[in-house]
Amino acid sequence: MSGTYVGMPAFPPPTHPAFPRAARDAVHDTTLRENLRHATHTIRDKRAKAVAELADWQQLREAGKRIKDHTLRHLDQYLVQLEESVTAAGGTVHWAADADEANRIVADLIKATGETEVVKVKSMATQEIGLNEALAAEGIRAYETDLAELIVQLGDDRPSHILVPAIHRNRGEIRDIFLERMGSWGRPAPDGLTDTPADLAEAARLHLREKFLRAKVGVSGANFMVADTGTLVVFESEGNGRMCLTLPETLISVVGIEKVIPTWQDLEVFLQTLPRSSTAERMNPYTSMWTGPADGDGPQDFHLVLLDNGRTDALADEVGRQALRCIRCSACLNVCPVYERAGGHAYGSVYPGPIGAILTPQLRGTTSEIEASLPYASSLCGACYEVCPVAIDIPEVLVHLREKVAGQGGPGHRLEKAAMKAAGWAMDHPRIMAAGERAAARTRALHPKRPPGATAWTDSRDLPAFPEKPFRDWWKKNRS
Repeated sequence: MSGTYVGMPAFPPPTHPAFPRAARDAVHDTTLRENLRHATHTIRDKRAKAVAELADWQQLREAGKRIKDHTLRHLDQYLVQLEESVTAAGGTVHWAADADEANRIVADLIKATGETEVVKVKSMATQEIGLNEALAAEGIRAYETDLAELIVQLGDDRPSHILVPAIHRNRGEIRDIFLERMGSWGRPAPDGLTDTPADLAEAARLHLREKFLRAKVGVSGANFMVADTGTLVVFESEGNGRMCLTLPETLISVVGIEKVIPTWQDLEVFLQTLPRSSTAERMNPYTSMWTGPADGDGPQDFHLVLLDNGRTDALADEVGRQALRCIRCSACLNVCPVYERAGGHAYGSVYPGPIGAILTPQLRGTTSEIEASLPYASSLCGACYEVCPVAIDIPEVLVHLREKVAGQGGPGHRLEKAAMKAAGWAMDHPRIMAAGERAAARTRALHPKRPPGATAWTDSRDLPAFPEKPFRDWWKKNRS
């Protein structure tokens, strides 16, 4: 596999390789592929059964789509309403245009408490802005408390899945990480730790318990924000989120502006679709909701950081904006044949898989090679659209973004344009076209399998062989 596909322009080398090069390395990792295949097939089979239990699944899917589209069309109004509701409930709202501003706000809020460590609920938004690294630069240590995120953090690794960040790790690898690294982050793993799920979970529970009881500041994201009440909602399966959201004295939530929904009633739809589409559960074990601080109950100081970081740019794109409907269920990853073989790290983003291939280029732009390559990280099979609980037409957006990337130009596109222009001219002149077909058929034994200038095609595809005679000659002989 070469560094680019047909249609991809050339860019200066980025810090992370373009998707084709990163995927080439990933597909040769047999352990990674085995881990991914087992996990994704297990999750998607369970999801299919959970979804099949609802006779009105398609209606719920359409309702979720309409709620999200309506909210995005009136996003300015609902964000102002959300700010008013959170403020009225005793919280404080901060607006962050980009990652740097969001990180600065959070760091300042933590330093104002005098604390040097925080516990975190699993949050895609804080990963997107690199919050942990920004806090470390300020002398603040952030502890991930989600089991999979803990594995990633202890292993100096990166998440590779939206729902299961450590999906690329097997139990033996996790045990080794716990034994080698837990001691440097707090309570060490028990001696003789085995790789059974119960033992690994117990080691994580003991390790995290002291952090929950000690931490004075918690950091979270949110799955949804309800504009008319100022309520934030977190879905989770382990209970670590509940500990982070209730035990600290100060709670700081960093949430993308697209996570707002208008009313409490709208939440009913997503309470049904998100658990079934992500963890294949009828209802997730822990659904935490909070509306500002309450005297003597939970955090006494609540801050909401509303994050833009490219979202208004995506909103301006009439085709691409549907990516902002995403509720981070990860169903599209589990059915994607490309993700299953390449894994999440190849995408060079906190958002991997099909949704990452359309969301990342819109949030970060397509001026570097990695972002420009992501819309091509798909076979356009459409499986992602079929399982999306808010009906995001990912293939449509992929093609739309490919058109944008092509419009930026580059050597590959100039060659492609020249080839298409020559082909168009030949097709406008039937006699020349026929002569060319006959010449190509007569000389087919001499054709190289990898013609010069066509490696972007032949590195990942077979070049079709010319027939013994052109179709038009066969037709004249057999049908005239």
